[in-house]
Amino acid sequence: MIRLIATNPVDVLTYATLKLSGLPPQRVIGSGTILDTARFRYLLSEYFHVDARSMHAFIIGEHGDSEVPVWSLANVAGMKLRDFCAARGVESDAKVMEEIFRRTRDAAYEIIQRKGATYYAVAAGIMRLMESILRNQNTVLSVSSLVQDFYGISDVCLSLPSVVNCCGVAEVLRIQLDASEIDQLRRSADVLKRAIASLNLPN
Repeated sequence: MIRLIATNPVDVLTYATLKLSGLPPQRVIGSGTILDTARFRYLLSEYFHVDARSMHAFIIGEHGDSEVPVWSLANVAGMKLRDFCAARGVESDAKVMEEIFRRTRDAAYEIIQRKGATYYAVAAGIMRLMESILRNQNTVLSVSSLVQDFYGISDVCLSLPSVVNCCGVAEVLRIQLDASEIDQLRRSADVLKRAIASLNLPN
């Protein structure tokens, strides 16, 4: 059995489901930042004028206000953004990049204001996750699962790039982050831990 969690706050509910279900950690998966990552790649691809499928970048941490863009690993077909910009003569302006992240992070608020809900995009993300499980695809997705000993972060569910197959989360990838991203991810984990502590879950 694999439990998929999509309801917000997804990271907190993923952790609660793990504790209450008794299932192995790899079989309790939250939708996490799948949707945030897809939006991030799309907005970056628009700016850099490439197909979104050639844009590789992740949003990690909480699915929410403390989520973290992994700028240090963002690339187009293996070329770091700075190198790609230099090769194409495209300006990599820090303010523009920050605005792209802001639009990624705040997209749900804007959609809810206009439409009342974000269920279509969430459904698309869940379908992608289910496809990887049912077809045993070993797809790397930014799902929420139990994190242990990652840059000092343990015993919390948050999103990191993970290999997903018929067994659930087969592996959480231990990506190399820069110092700023590590600090942001630790703060994101602290936000989630405070929320989890308020639930009085069994150990």
